[in-house]
Amino acid sequence: MNIFGANISYRALTYLSDRLKTMLMFENANDDIYQTFGIFDFFENQVEFSEFKEAVSASNDIVAEQDRTEYGDFQTNSNLANEVTLFLKTRGVSPEVVIEPTCGKGNFIIASLKNFNCLQTVLGIEIYKPYVWECKFSIVDYFLSSPGASIPDIYIYHFNVFDFDFDEVKNKYCGKNCLVIGNPPWVTNSQLGSLNSNNLPKKINFKKHSGMDAITGKGNFDIAEYITEMLIKSFDETTGHVALLVKNSVIKNIVYEQKRNKHRIGKLEKYSIDSKREFNVSVEASLFFSTLNSKSDFSCEEFDFYNNSRLIKRFGWVADKFVSDIESYVNIEDYDGRSPFVWRQGIKHDCTKIMELDKQNGHFLNKLNEEVELENGLVYGFLKSSDLKNTIAQQSRKFTIVTQTKIGQETAYIKRDYPKTYDYLLSHKSFFDARKSSIYNNKPLFSIFGVGDYSFLPYKVAISGLYKTFHFTLVLPQENKPVMLDDTCYFIGFEKIEFAVYTLVLLNSSITIKLLESITFPDAKRTFTKDTLMRIDLFKLSQYVDFEEADRCVEGLNRTYGLSVSMSLWSDYLKVIKPLEQTQLQLFE
Repeated sequence: MNIFGANISYRALTYLSDRLKTMLMFENANDDIYQTFGIFDFFENQVEFSEFKEAVSASNDIVAEQDRTEYGDFQTNSNLANEVTLFLKTRGVSPEVVIEPTCGKGNFIIASLKNFNCLQTVLGIEIYKPYVWECKFSIVDYFLSSPGASIPDIYIYHFNVFDFDFDEVKNKYCGKNCLVIGNPPWVTNSQLGSLNSNNLPKKINFKKHSGMDAITGKGNFDIAEYITEMLIKSFDETTGHVALLVKNSVIKNIVYEQKRNKHRIGKLEKYSIDSKREFNVSVEASLFFSTLNSKSDFSCEEFDFYNNSRLIKRFGWVADKFVSDIESYVNIEDYDGRSPFVWRQGIKHDCTKIMELDKQNGHFLNKLNEEVELENGLVYGFLKSSDLKNTIAQQSRKFTIVTQTKIGQETAYIKRDYPKTYDYLLSHKSFFDARKSSIYNNKPLFSIFGVGDYSFLPYKVAISGLYKTFHFTLVLPQENKPVMLDDTCYFIGFEKIEFAVYTLVLLNSSITIKLLESITFPDAKRTFTKDTLMRIDLFKLSQYVDFEEADRCVEGLNRTYGLSVSMSLWSDYLKVIKPLEQTQLQLFE
């Protein structure tokens, strides 16, 4: 049956219909429901009560439920909610107060009522009104089916979680053992913003990113991460625990930010779940479990939720380094330092249909399948992540138009020097105008990002940020012009092929792979980032891969790919990659 867009069991519907039919005032109905089921303010007002009575008097079959997955709304099934609460019992969790933000249909609340014997108070917060009703109906049905069950005080609030006063809850239940439990939305702020959702926190740079980072990728965050941080901040001095189902990236970020936040949470644990089985969605997610009002912890232990007797690994902070596998890292931490070269991200244009070109029978073809006539001056070979599978990239499949040599450069010169290219771009101006990112606001026509002097260096050593392969590629020039990479790739540029090849040899060494395996997270959206790559200490690697080993590797590349690189510049290369402080120390020895 369906009432107010919410499913209700026949048992609950029959009981409420019979019990309330002679009542005239919603206050009387609320008092009766509280006495029987512990639920405060079942009806918000008289109008709601009258509409409910009218609805139950009609025949209401189950109707199709609205699909809310685009909002990150993956409701926890009752079996998983039950398994989580039973697991928490094995860990000694026995709350007096259960708090569930974004409680949805109430499966965690039902599981808590069923499995926690000392429960005195339950608080659920939910913005979607049909879920508020379904949660209340489910509570009624649970107690009807469980006569004799202990009935705590239950508050189900129809409220935006971002506006809810959790500090008031903390103060009210000070001294009680609390459990914050639930499954916050698995969606980012930018995704909800694109849906014009009101269920967003106030515009805030809550990670305190600066400059470009705040308005590009780093400015985007998971709603669940914001909610988790908000709850930990409110309750970290309260006796109890946190147990939330969230994406793995959220747990990683919580542990990462713990170095700065220093919340009073300890015994941080992550229990991986099978999201495909539980939610029919391909997302890496886990149960995040921690103890509140505890000595601050800066690492997290990882387990399998279904077989949690064996520790898989620990990740978190080792001194001032954030790593994905602490036990593996301690054996190779000497190579975690500072890159002597700056890693760069490839070109970002957000206009693939116009800016990316194929070449067929000597003619350029854009993504609209239009044949394009251009001067060659601004056209460059173009590689994407999928092109970086081999050790050396000598030929690009695609091409791109590079309109600027540095960010913010005026583009009026294109009309004068490259009229065909200008006419082509201008005729597709609407595609550029439709770009949504704010980074293009108030910038010259046809602006791009991720471009600078480094983009035009002839030799590059690159890696895909998306693929989970620890392999670097040497990118050679094409038709005497440097080849560009897209913004899913990271690279270092070189004037000399020798320096590029030496760097390639060091980066593809076994010790580099071990380092990267211990500091990268395979379930991250980008396995590699600039921050991660900047930690590779090439000078330390050159002491592991000595001259003889490097020479053997270079000769192998020469034979395989027809290069003619010698080791004659190895000493010069070592001088360039040696840290400045070591160079200064040698002057005084």
